[in-house]
Amino acid sequence: MKLDGRRESTNVDDRRRLGGGKAAGMGIGGLIVAALITWIMGGNPLDTLQQADLSQITQGGAQTEQREFTPEEQALAKFSRQVLASTEDVWTEVFKSMGKTYRSPQMVLFTGSVQSGCGNATSAVGPFYCSADEKLYIDLSFFSSMKKQLGADGDFAYAYVIAHEVGHHVQHLLGTLDSAHAQMAKMNKTGANKVSVRIELQADFYAGVWGHYENKMFGSLEDGDLEEAINCAQVIGDNYLQEKAQGYSQPESFTHGTSAQRMKWLKLGLSTGDLSQGNTFQLSDSQL
Repeated sequence: MKLDGRRESTNVDDRRRLGGGKAAGMGIGGLIVAALITWIMGGNPLDTLQQADLSQITQGGAQTEQREFTPEEQALAKFSRQVLASTEDVWTEVFKSMGKTYRSPQMVLFTGSVQSGCGNATSAVGPFYCSADEKLYIDLSFFSSMKKQLGADGDFAYAYVIAHEVGHHVQHLLGTLDSAHAQMAKMNKTGANKVSVRIELQADFYAGVWGHYENKMFGSLEDGDLEEAINCAQVIGDNYLQEKAQGYSQPESFTHGTSAQRMKWLKLGLSTGDLSQGNTFQLSDSQL
């Protein structure tokens, strides 16, 4: 993905120097590995937080560290700021074409743990979007673990993760996310999971829409970029992760969609850039 000379978003809150503590009995590496499962299978980040024993992480075990970042860490932070800037440029134009005004989210970079508008969170939650404060939160170590644990590597694969979280912000601005969460609150877990799958697949579609217009506006995609993102979508499907973790999958517990579904909706957004084709809430389960 060609981003040389591209602007970096200033809409970033870099809190990495404020955290970086180690959880009692579990280092950051362990938390990130856990994130590969929790991010995809957790649905609403608050569900994961409620199940986590945060007292072990936030009391006594966490230490504030001041450290210098490696060149690799700085390069990844710069890349993330450039990708966020790209989403700002693309979605501003897309919203303008709909007669709407796009309000950019803020990206919070953190290490280990963070305070969000949705509550305390650790790296175990993985990248997430919080509509309460309109911010997306990312521990950049997640990208390294994507590569090591799942073989999902490449700059466009990383960009897809950021664009997916921005996709949730787009849903929030359009009223879709809040409406879906209101529906989920009235349902049993199985029904809520089905709505969650639709939320996540639409965010994948919006990530694809971003990629479509990013390339149209800037010609940034290179050979292999699309394959990187599609491979990433494949290995973060609910069925793939469950089978990798426990040897079998449980469809009733899916919250983000299967590998085939995630690849389908990402590719549809990438190929069309047409928002009208991304209403996952109007389709039956078999049509997803």
